[in-house]
Amino acid sequence: MREALPAIARAGSVSGPLAGLRTALSLLGASAGFRPVYDIDADRRRADALAACAAVPTVLTALHRLGRGLEPVEPRDDLPHAANYLYMLTGSVPDAARVRAVEQYLISTVDHGFNASTFTGRVVASTGADVAACLVAAVGALSGPLHGGAPSRALDTLDAIGTPERIDGWIRERVLAGERIMGFGHPVYRTEDPRSRMLRDIAQGFGGPLVDFAVEVERQVEAILAELKPGRELHTNVEFYAGVVMELCGLPREMFTPTFCAARAVGWSANILEQAEDSKIIRPAARYVGTPPPQPVPMP
Repeated sequence: MREALPAIARAGSVSGPLAGLRTALSLLGASAGFRPVYDIDADRRRADALAACAAVPTVLTALHRLGRGLEPVEPRDDLPHAANYLYMLTGSVPDAARVRAVEQYLISTVDHGFNASTFTGRVVASTGADVAACLVAAVGALSGPLHGGAPSRALDTLDAIGTPERIDGWIRERVLAGERIMGFGHPVYRTEDPRSRMLRDIAQGFGGPLVDFAVEVERQVEAILAELKPGRELHTNVEFYAGVVMELCGLPREMFTPTFCAARAVGWSANILEQAEDSKIIRPAARYVGTPPPQPVPMP
């Protein structure tokens, strides 16, 4: 598989590491002989899932480096998971503070209910497909900017605002235009996202101008949203401070969503293994609400 990574990196150079990861996971499943979960026992499913979870961070960091003309960095047996991830990404052993920050981020995002990618993975698992196929489907769902692309876009919003005195005018203009403010609001939470609170604390532990600016943006945006959208309870979600923390830890922005993917692959796998225990296929029903047919359907 290592020999194929340069070609995968070139193929995915336009759309990023997640595009390459989809191909790499398919190759891994084929080369390792992953079989449909319907046809194998629980121990074999677990072994396949562990192999895939171990490969995901290694593949993502290798694809990132290859895309920049750098050689992949082999993982080290003496480094824990988060430290290894940063090491494979940068080529340098990270300090303890950054390791712990990334570790906390990975733990906080490993799973979060039946979100779009998790549900997609479970649907494919319900068909009895192999673990790699289930994970490829989940990665495909995550690659959409409305699901996995928000951490870097939230940081782009901070860049676009630029200075504290521009916050009010910049935010009001976009809210009144009906635009979404990346990093704010959540389809489930109607209060503060607890993951955001944790990541804010981590960011403030680092300190610095970026953190101070992010905290001020959060304060003003929440006040503006409360004024313009009363009763909506729109607060920061996990992506807002996730971008700040990853930036402080030295991760390039194009690796924000892949880092989220490296965490979520573990949660996806747990859901895939659980779904594989049930042999019933997931098949949601739909009701047609379109234009009536021009002619009545004949009775039998």
